[in-house]
Amino acid sequence: MKPIQTAPDTGPGPPGAPPTAGGVEESAQLKGQVREFWNRRSCGTEVTRAEKFSRDYFEQIEAFRYRDQPFIHAFAQFTRYRGKRVLEVGFGPGTDFIQWLRAGAVVSGIDLTPEGLANLRHRIAIYQLPEPERLEVADAEALPFGAESFDLGYSFGVLHHTPDTEKALRELVRVVRAGGEIKVMLYNRHSIRVFKTWAQFALLRGKPFKGLGWAIWHNMESLGTKAYTRKELKSMLGGLPLTNVRVHTWVTSADYFAFSALKPVNWLIRLVLTLAGDRPAWRLADYRFDEVPAIVGGLAAEPQMQFTGNRLGFYHCISATKV
Repeated sequence: MKPIQTAPDTGPGPPGAPPTAGGVEESAQLKGQVREFWNRRSCGTEVTRAEKFSRDYFEQIEAFRYRDQPFIHAFAQFTRYRGKRVLEVGFGPGTDFIQWLRAGAVVSGIDLTPEGLANLRHRIAIYQLPEPERLEVADAEALPFGAESFDLGYSFGVLHHTPDTEKALRELVRVVRAGGEIKVMLYNRHSIRVFKTWAQFALLRGKPFKGLGWAIWHNMESLGTKAYTRKELKSMLGGLPLTNVRVHTWVTSADYFAFSALKPVNWLIRLVLTLAGDRPAWRLADYRFDEVPAIVGGLAAEPQMQFTGNRLGFYHCISATKV
């Protein structure tokens, strides 16, 4: 099968091969740059100013992650995997990983960086959680596990950073047993967040003919980041031994705040998002990580009462903190 990777120098049409397609040496060089980027700071740790590896450090990271992306629990369904063998590829600071431990899963994990492993090791010790079955610094494109070893292969927001995403997907499927599951999050190229990146780094810099793929490859997180259209996902996943494939595309805070600097544009985008679905709970103040005084416990101070969701809905799901 021909690799499906976002072409860094073309428009949003059919993707071509990335710069790494020239050979193993180029791929290894790019992977080294990706490793160096994430080894400086694991994804998600930018939200806290607490002492590194302290309990407050991990508490703030976790609180922010599940406020920012509340759908992760519904997607992962951690508690369904009690007693089952789970592999997480790219655990970063370990926020999702410790949910598997808390749920009683028999969990293993790999990350490309020693920084990720250090975060997770400290986190497990601080919370006195059970030891994972296996933890390693390893490559998603060459998983150090035998075929059909796991009941679930999980990777959230990681595989679009490795040079050969298709190979990483094949590896994840390889190590999952027949009848097991995979759960993977990949970026969507046809999203407001990606369009904003293209507008900022291509359109407004006199490069309007550069594509969405080029914009995120060079300007979103580590070099070589990719994102996929639904058509590409169908082609990429269709060639794997998978059935009952479901793809749900979520709006995120990155979409919601994409044009915050241009208030009329952002108002229009928020209106469109609101008309297309439920009203989210995100607030811009929570994402100004450089404004340390505005951060209380890792999040902006809560209002006394906040209503979100659809007012015509059947259930009021209420949570509160006692003072």
